[in-house]
Amino acid sequence: MFDYDSELARHHERLLEALGVRAGDRVLDIGCGTGRTTRDAARAASPGTALGIDVSGPMLARARRAAAAEELRNADFVQGDAQVHAFPPEHFTLAVSRFGTMFFSDPVAAFANIGRALRPGGRFVQLVWQAAERQEWHTAIQAALSRGPVSSASAPAAPDPFTLADPQVTTGILTAAGFSELDVVDVREPVRYGPDAEGALAAVLQLRMAKEWVNGLDAASAERALDRLRTTLDAHDTGDGVWFDSRAWLVVARRS
Repeated sequence: MFDYDSELARHHERLLEALGVRAGDRVLDIGCGTGRTTRDAARAASPGTALGIDVSGPMLARARRAAAAEELRNADFVQGDAQVHAFPPEHFTLAVSRFGTMFFSDPVAAFANIGRALRPGGRFVQLVWQAAERQEWHTAIQAALSRGPVSSASAPAAPDPFTLADPQVTTGILTAAGFSELDVVDVREPVRYGPDAEGALAAVLQLRMAKEWVNGLDAASAERALDRLRTTLDAHDTGDGVWFDSRAWLVVARRS
């Protein structure tokens, strides 16, 4: 399973700082994955609570094991789709998402559903990716893997992680969903793909984006693409990990 916590460590710090969890808060973590944000929020909120929701059963299994190992009795997890899940109304004081809100099929309805779970005046803090061309991790890996003839059996396109890249679009969606006092902050932090180039190669090949590019190539082209990818990863090996530049928006809103 890809280690998003390691990849997004710098972003995670920025997110928690902006979230500002206080003792007694009830925190809702949207697209919680393996639960790092949920667990950190639970620690800060005690004696409050934190609930993480995600569609992935395997990720939630890891989240529950980690919470049990850390003896976090105020952290809980539920498998479900935040777009339609029946959250208790006006229950949470804070909502948070670390790159977990870009794939909603109906974002206005999804954010409205999250808003109904917040108390009036409750804050929603999320990180979303800026445009694809601002993501070195995207452009460099795509450039390495996409050269060469692509077979007709190319895999279907992955879900678009850049649907909230335009701040005007995002603030319009949130306003339509019942949020106000919107603030969008430019966040420029690198992402880490592994301790060295070989570790990064194994990690990158777990990503849907990389799998689809490689699967669309014939055997000889795939081998050449992997050689180019190794060269790219070597060039980004700092001796303290393989890092790529990235840009995100930190979006803060309040339920009206």
